[in-house]
Amino acid sequence: MDFLLSVIGFAVDLGNVWRFPYICYQNGGGAFLIPYTLMAIFGGVPLFYMELALGQFHRTGAISIWKRICPIFKGVGFAICIIALYVSFYYNTIIAWALYYFYSSFTGTLPWTSCDNPWNTPNCTNYFGKSNTMAQHSLLFLVLVTKPPGVFCHRRKVLEIQKSSGLYDVGGIRWQLLLCLFLIFTIVYFSLWKGVKTSGKVVWVTATLPYIVLLILLVRGATLPGAWRGIVFYLRPNWEKLMSTAVWVDAAAQIFFSLGPGFGVLLALASYNHFNNNCYRDAIVTSAVNCLTSFLSGFVIFTVLGYMAEMRDVEVEDVAKDKGPSLLFITYPEAIANMVGSTFFAIIFFLMMITLGLDSTVGTFISRWGEGKMSQERHDCTFQALAPRRVTLGWDFWSLLYIIQNGRVCTGGRGQER
Repeated sequence: MDFLLSVIGFAVDLGNVWRFPYICYQNGGGAFLIPYTLMAIFGGVPLFYMELALGQFHRTGAISIWKRICPIFKGVGFAICIIALYVSFYYNTIIAWALYYFYSSFTGTLPWTSCDNPWNTPNCTNYFGKSNTMAQHSLLFLVLVTKPPGVFCHRRKVLEIQKSSGLYDVGGIRWQLLLCLFLIFTIVYFSLWKGVKTSGKVVWVTATLPYIVLLILLVRGATLPGAWRGIVFYLRPNWEKLMSTAVWVDAAAQIFFSLGPGFGVLLALASYNHFNNNCYRDAIVTSAVNCLTSFLSGFVIFTVLGYMAEMRDVEVEDVAKDKGPSLLFITYPEAIANMVGSTFFAIIFFLMMITLGLDSTVGTFISRWGEGKMSQERHDCTFQALAPRRVTLGWDFWSLLYIIQNGRVCTGGRGQER
């Protein structure tokens, strides 16, 4: 069960929440489910199963396995580790942002609720306010000139990108984000302290909690006025989109991005299984849970977007333009801030984001840290003399990664969002 939860935790990540809903409505709504399902059946699931089978049979990770399959390609294993390391840097930064928002949510009035804050500018407009309806402001003025308070909170309060003149100006370090990043690295380190012995216990929380929160947010979103508008916009099929090759490319990219074959994580996790474990069942169950989670996340997101469109008296497509981090740190928090019980829903939402990100980060590092069952056994014998210092050596390595990533929390680290 630990293995199944670990694989589900790795496969189900932030991309299921922020990427799939946007890709779905952009590529034909309900019609997009056809190419998405076909790509999952004929592409994603077979590769997912193959990687689990290879890891379970050879009992080794992404680097060592190429010595058994084709030694000349062993450089592929090192390349996979380096790419996964880059991805983990990006994920750790996102989780650090979520931790900062999580801490900021413990207040009666959320910081991104109104325009009465020092970091706001005269261009800030609370679209949910009664004095800021569409009857008083033209749509062109609202879109081109004003921005909601969530934008200013994220860019000028959290990131402080106004203190940097662009990407070429790194700027100073945001010590609050630096501290959040340190806490994330510490959590990941202790989750991997004893390898799968500790990570297998951590996933019982990080892999199950997001589903509880998603169900709570779904029920809350479904009871909001205008929620049906978001659902209709999300699922309304546009069959003409199926004639476009870009839709099929997006479907393939989404399923591979979501399931995560090719990163070596599945190889390393499967290497700890018993040789006769039914990995085919695990592949089917994990893939089904992953796809259903993406589909469920669409309802969670678009019920709230329908509510925002209803309150602003605009079309859903006018509020559904954000994607990626902007959706999770600007659009959705803005809607939460204007709900009854906003503090509670903000806390559980950002807690869900933290756990979703931690699952993928822990899975990524476990594949580099342990390098598979047989590799770990060999290392335990080879480095037995260093056993008293292994914790110190591991922390030194973690500290090096932390220092390397400090540039991501500088004021110029996200200057492109200006």
